[in-house]
Amino acid sequence: MEFLARFRVALGWVVAPLVFIAANPSAESIFIGALVALAGEGIRIWAAGHVNKAREVTTSGPYRYLAHPLYVGSSVIGAGVALAAANLIAAALVFAYLAVTLRAAIRNEEAFLRRTFGDQYDLYRQQQIVNCDRRFSAARAIANREYRAVAGLVAAMLLLALKAAYFRKEV
Repeated sequence: MEFLARFRVALGWVVAPLVFIAANPSAESIFIGALVALAGEGIRIWAAGHVNKAREVTTSGPYRYLAHPLYVGSSVIGAGVALAAANLIAAALVFAYLAVTLRAAIRNEEAFLRRTFGDQYDLYRQQQIVNCDRRFSAARAIANREYRAVAGLVAAMLLLALKAAYFRKEV
């Protein structure tokens, strides 16, 4: 599990070309998929603007409602990419990748948080600790390198649009 958690981005570079090859995008599928993916990226940006990774148990922003909002956002982005790809094989690849890698990442992260923060993390998970005082910080989202996820999403949608245009699917 630790291997999958650690190398999930590298594994994504293996799965992404397979998704692209299988994809059968159209202007409509890209539009709908992009809207869904943008909602997921919004969740990720909101979370990245609150979290201080490995330094604390974050309980503000989306962490007030979700234990793993970055992964929820990634899952919504994945659903958007699957919709944009407009192909069942591509969608299956996206969902299999997310199911395997995010499950491993969550297990790895939760073990780290319990080791590092002990009872504080368990109390948070039981919704007994919530700090709503921290405000969203764009600087924190940038420091957490969320711009990489934005760039990846833009690149994925552009590549799908190019494929649709190349095969004259009205983009």
